[in-house]
Amino acid sequence: MIRIKNALYLAISLLAFSCKDEIAEPVSGFQGLSYPDYFPKPHYQFVNNKLTEAGHSLGRELFFDPILSSDSSISCGSCHSQPHAFSDHNGAFSVGVNQKKGDRNAPPIFNLAWSPNFMWDGGVNHLEIMPLSPIINPLEMNETISNVLVKLNRHSGYKQKFKSAFGKEIIDDQMLFYALTQYQGTIVSAGSRYDAMRKGEISFTTDEQAGYQLYQTHCSNCHTEPLFTDFTYRNNGIDTNFTDLGRGRITQNTADNGKFKVPSLRNIELTYPYMHDGRFFTIDMVLDHYSEGIKSSATIDGSLSKNKNFSQVEKKQIITFLYSLTDYTLLSNRFYARPK
Repeated sequence: MIRIKNALYLAISLLAFSCKDEIAEPVSGFQGLSYPDYFPKPHYQFVNNKLTEAGHSLGRELFFDPILSSDSSISCGSCHSQPHAFSDHNGAFSVGVNQKKGDRNAPPIFNLAWSPNFMWDGGVNHLEIMPLSPIINPLEMNETISNVLVKLNRHSGYKQKFKSAFGKEIIDDQMLFYALTQYQGTIVSAGSRYDAMRKGEISFTTDEQAGYQLYQTHCSNCHTEPLFTDFTYRNNGIDTNFTDLGRGRITQNTADNGKFKVPSLRNIELTYPYMHDGRFFTIDMVLDHYSEGIKSSATIDGSLSKNKNFSQVEKKQIITFLYSLTDYTLLSNRFYARPK
């Protein structure tokens, strides 16, 4: 009986999507992957996935379309919101299909082309297959790739756009992931006050400069300029016992237990709450942790073996600098925006 109901629900869903063939027009003038000359060379080069306006437009459409979820209730954009620098809407855990909550905080997804691996534990090692994880996760989109492809192939609007982007009549999984990669891989955050300072367009205020110096002394070892992450996995002293093993869950090496990917500090003003489980809701709480609350354990990072003991003035200066990393142009960039 359950199988019959599921089959009936799928048939109704497919019929609904086959009738909804409207699809947004591309945003003209797309410039591809653009970044400042002080950025390093991207890890992902679009070598086998030729970056085109048609492919990017298609990926943008798919990113915001709930067709990728099993009950058509959420899209990638549901948990990665442009007004929040492509993080979730300031909740510790995202809500997936059937109102199920995730078990880790949704990270922002800008500057992905520079990342060699993905997720808090690095369990995904290629940008092109990164979307697979949320699509098939029962706590997130709870769908199968085969079902997604059936829905897309029955949607005349998508068939036309896939053909325009990739020249094929039948949509396959490679085309799906190529399109999503063309959109997500070109979301670049490089328009903050920090970036204007690097370009010589402005000078930092006194407090920004003092905070910048404090960052360079205490934070740059892990949050390396100009991307403000070194893409490593570290135990930053938030726990002594690990209910989530982090990187250790992937490597099965106890030396990696409690280690999580170092997040970028870019747009940190907008991407709260912080840490893999969203336990800290303010930057002040994060600085209090590093200043007075570091917990020692067997895998603690060597640079965090003792508390930083920041003064209140130093905390204020660090926060002032961190605010200089907010990229307001990212929040309004029409090439990243939800299709109308």
